[in-house]
Amino acid sequence: MASTDYQKIAHAIGYIRANHKQQPSLEDIAAQVHLSPYHFQRLFCRWAGVSPKRFLQALTLQHAKSLLKQPHATTMATSAELGLSSSSRLYDHFVQLNALTPLEYKQQGLGVLIDYGYHNTAFGPVFIGLTEKGICHLSFAQHYSPAELLAQLQAEWPQANFRANPVHTAAVVARIFNPPKNTDKPLSLWVRGTNFQINVWQALLRIPYGQVSSYGAIASQVHKPKAARAVGGAIGANPIAFIIPCHRVLQQSGGLGGFRWGEVTKHALLAKESAVMLD
Repeated sequence: MASTDYQKIAHAIGYIRANHKQQPSLEDIAAQVHLSPYHFQRLFCRWAGVSPKRFLQALTLQHAKSLLKQPHATTMATSAELGLSSSSRLYDHFVQLNALTPLEYKQQGLGVLIDYGYHNTAFGPVFIGLTEKGICHLSFAQHYSPAELLAQLQAEWPQANFRANPVHTAAVVARIFNPPKNTDKPLSLWVRGTNFQINVWQALLRIPYGQVSSYGAIASQVHKPKAARAVGGAIGANPIAFIIPCHRVLQQSGGLGGFRWGEVTKHALLAKESAVMLD
């Protein structure tokens, strides 16, 4: 059901993106997904937590540019000021990122057991890989089959052992997309990457919920101000979607930029976060 709902939402987002200058009405958007305005409004509010009209505001280029002009507040200050709900938590409050040691990196997963699973979420299906040290992979899966996703994970960890374990992975996916209101235990991530990539991914975790950054700003944060293109490469190599929020990085112009899981998914993630903040 969640996947089917997201397909309707994704189609609606695509229509809104293509026609935002005309400011389409609720009736216009609902007609694109073959629902009555009443049922579409209910579905959209259930998915996004805000009205389609509010969401439309968050999809505009002008809004993206205004976000890029805002200086990043500290995560703690932003959280306190906005009184964020559990569904809007800032990731560096409950995420602990750990990198492989040089020896572990060289061994490419030798002796590591990775549990994997394929699950539906409010943003469509996802594929996840878990180790005893933490989450090692999370990707949006609407453009790939489960077999293709497993092959990609095996290519990332060529010496590891793999086990389908949907019961274990379902519990973790539920916690990621529906975080508990009170928890003192952070999500642990265990990632393979170069020192530069790890620094970029850590910088992404510091982008507050509902805000965005640019490739140039991230380059400056990792003390490589002339390396915006290399930053883009590191962001594109992010192995853990959503939790490491690479979707929050835009072009300096306010354009979306690339996203390995598709522009509609990136726009959905960004607009939902921004719409919650606008409400």
